[in-house]
Amino acid sequence: MSLKTVLALTALAGAAIAGPARAQAPITVTLKDHRFSPAEIRVAANQPAILNVVNDDPLAEEFDSTALKVEKVIAGKQSGTVRIHPLRPGRYPFMGEYHSATAQGVVVAQ
Repeated sequence: MSLKTVLALTALAGAAIAGPARAQAPITVTLKDHRFSPAEIRVAANQPAILNVVNDDPLAEEFDSTALKVEKVIAGKQSGTVRIHPLRPGRYPFMGEYHSATAQGVVVAQ
């Protein structure tokens, strides 16, 4: 067997062992004064993502998105994890259900 063949087979075996795609490092999103910061979150398309949502407000808020298929209540002065499934390239709006007039944002998959 040639060296090129051995190297190619080794690379293929490594890819098979690696398994499914892993989420990128968690992205911190802060809720303060009923507003998300950052309000625009960029994630890699076709890869899972994790948001660490920190609620700096004293009142609970629900991170809600029909487009992302996510609903998560986060108590005041607490944080929560929001897992986002792999997304096709595009824009996916989200909001704070309890203060939807001001708590608005978008996830941009690219």
